[in-house]
Amino acid sequence: MKHFLSDRYPRSRIDYLGVDISPLMIEEARRLWKAHDNTKFVIADTSPRVADYSVASGIFNVRLYQPLDLWMQFIEQTLTNLHATSRLGFAVNFLTQLPSGITARPELYRSLPETWALYCTQKFNSRVKILENYGLREFSLLVKPRL
Repeated sequence: MKHFLSDRYPRSRIDYLGVDISPLMIEEARRLWKAHDNTKFVIADTSPRVADYSVASGIFNVRLYQPLDLWMQFIEQTLTNLHATSRLGFAVNFLTQLPSGITARPELYRSLPETWALYCTQKFNSRVKILENYGLREFSLLVKPRL
């Protein structure tokens, strides 16, 4: 994400904080970005500060063998944390349901876009845009506060 933002907005001052629960991921990110100002990485399950925008990519896809009700609670708590620590909005993505006839792997979590779009609209009183059909079997939600 940091690389994308730096390339896309080369003249902008971006204060970037990467958050991951994996110490190895954070260690590697710190190694790769140690020479860059305004770039920090922390081991955590939620951001320790408020940002303008937050992005959580792929974190809901692999539930392994967690019971569905616990996984849904994890998603709800994570969305609540993102809402609380994102001043202007946040984005998340989910795997889509597979077409009929294709067997889904039970360790992957798949959802309908409307499920979590409605949740964010109602729980956070937010505007939600669903992005889909961009070449992957996933969808993204862009969640912003109502103005």
